[in-house]
Amino acid sequence: MQDTAPPTTTDPGVAAPYTPTARTVPTRAKERASYDRELVHSILDAAYLCHLGFVRDGAPVVLPTMYGRVGERLYVHGSTGSRPLRTARATDPGLPVCLTVTHVDALVLARSAFHHSLNYRSVVVHGTAVTVTDPEERRIALDAIVDQAVPGRSQDARPANAKELAATAVIRLDLDEVSAKVRTGGPNDEPEDLALPHWTGIVPLTRGYAQPVPADDLDPAIGVPDYLRAL
Repeated sequence: MQDTAPPTTTDPGVAAPYTPTARTVPTRAKERASYDRELVHSILDAAYLCHLGFVRDGAPVVLPTMYGRVGERLYVHGSTGSRPLRTARATDPGLPVCLTVTHVDALVLARSAFHHSLNYRSVVVHGTAVTVTDPEERRIALDAIVDQAVPGRSQDARPANAKELAATAVIRLDLDEVSAKVRTGGPNDEPEDLALPHWTGIVPLTRGYAQPVPADDLDPAIGVPDYLRAL
């Protein structure tokens, strides 16, 4: 089975795809790239951990962090003392960043070491991160980050108080320069390797959740909420 390119959107009733740019067109395996808006959103919505890349003192830095999506915007939060968040606030018009999200769906084991691969879904976002100062937008962003990991959780927790909000910075990255990349299917062995006596195929990977473990000081009368059961 050959790997296939992701679907593209042609229905005029569906949101227009993102516009490819020099930074979002891959140099390899271009057939795996997609600018389909719904595909990008689905990949982003199925995760909550991203990697945020930027340049600090002339050297690249990549940090793992949580995020939330609200429409065509991504939000990242952290301490007001965090280097990228502080830089975004101090730099005009903001901090140039690259944000990535990746799901690994399977290990692809070929007959040759060279053709081993992964089945994956990924999104790369380029843009300028800016500090969010509007109180209402900050509230929406912080709720979105919580709900990105556990949908519905923001309504079942105490909101941040004034002191906590003062210690928390939020940056926004608009989904303008975006691409997705997807690999599916089995190994791509060379014809001359097909008779080799090596196992070949894929090893699917799945993400799962174990039974929630209550905190030691949780009131026994408080049961597992429905939104956790839904996971």
